[in-house]
Amino acid sequence: MGKDQIASLVDSLLARPTGPRTLVALAGPPGVGKSTLVEQLRDALNAQTPGVAQIVPMDGFHLDNAVLAEKGLMPRKGAPETFDRAGLFHLLTRLRSDTEDDVFIPVFDREMELSRAAGASVPSTCRIVLVEGNYLLLDRPGWRDLHDLFDVKVLIRTDELTLQHRLVRRWKGYGLTTEAISAKVEGNDLPNARLVLNESVKADVELDN
Repeated sequence: MGKDQIASLVDSLLARPTGPRTLVALAGPPGVGKSTLVEQLRDALNAQTPGVAQIVPMDGFHLDNAVLAEKGLMPRKGAPETFDRAGLFHLLTRLRSDTEDDVFIPVFDREMELSRAAGASVPSTCRIVLVEGNYLLLDRPGWRDLHDLFDVKVLIRTDELTLQHRLVRRWKGYGLTTEAISAKVEGNDLPNARLVLNESVKADVELDN
């Protein structure tokens, strides 16, 4: 995604009327570069208005590995059913109500492969919350409950071949064998990516990355 696209999105978010906190959904398939993009967006917003924006990652709502193992879902980790969607809904409701000095949020620790409760906080001075995750715009029961909580919906896209190359590169970084990488990418990551690209509701803004 180019700097012009980020600048345009920054301008439109900062131009919104002052008042209630703005919640922005930034959805996209695994491997599309959501985390990097949302960090760039946060930094650009805060460069103009210090402290105005903060990131809330959906990854903080990963079910713990022990829960996934108990439910037989470890091979599908990262699929919609492996997240605490209801927990995410309640957090977004609290953020939208904008009545607390600080809202503590869970953060996913990639080195430990688990979520840390209250790993970060969103203070009342934060007026633009950038919510980042794969399934925020998914048009399926339960996930649809999230949609009305967002003021702005952004979908980040790229082609499947690019996603595949990025995902393979990501898993290589973890030192996995070729067979293990293929199983993860073909058996889980790409099916999840197709789900996001094919079954997300229409976004206010679509970005190519």
